[in-house]
Amino acid sequence: MLATVLFTDIVDSTKRAVEIGDREWRALRGRHDDAVRQQFARFRGQEVKNLGDGFLATFDGPARAVRCAAAISDAVRPLGIVVRSGLHTGEIELTPDDVTGIAVHIAARVAAEAQAGETVVSSTVRDLVAGSGLRFLERGVHELKGLPEAVHLYSVLPAG
Repeated sequence: MLATVLFTDIVDSTKRAVEIGDREWRALRGRHDDAVRQQFARFRGQEVKNLGDGFLATFDGPARAVRCAAAISDAVRPLGIVVRSGLHTGEIELTPDDVTGIAVHIAARVAAEAQAGETVVSSTVRDLVAGSGLRFLERGVHELKGLPEAVHLYSVLPAG
C-alpha cells in the first residue's frame, strides 16, 4: 500500500537518561510517548511501533504526516525534549506488527539526516504536498546509506 512513513527520534536520549536517572527518564519518556500518541490520533497516524526513544508511524496523507511531525516537536518541547523527524512516501508492505519495504528504509535514512528539532522530508513528500501551504528549505541531494540513488531532501519550515 502507498503510505507516508514517519520516524521520530529523541535527540540525545541516552545522555538525558544518564543525567536524570532511570526512574525519571522512564517517567519523562512516558509523557513523551503520550504526547506523540495524541498527535498521531489528531492527524490520523497509525503507530507501527515504539522504538524506545522514538516512533515509527504511517499516514495515508503526506501533508497530515508533515504537520504531525511538527506538532510532535511542539508538544514535547515543554517537556524539555527535542526530537528530529524524517518522512518519505512510497509503497510499503504490512505485516501483523510491522511495516517493511524500501520506503521504510528511505524514511529511516531521511530521519537520520535531520538535525535536532528538524523535520526532513524526501522530494517525494515535498512534491506530493504542493499547494498545501507547507514550506520547505532546500537541503540538497544526499547519498543515503544502502540506496543506489541519491535523494533530494528538504527541511520543513515553521508555519507562518
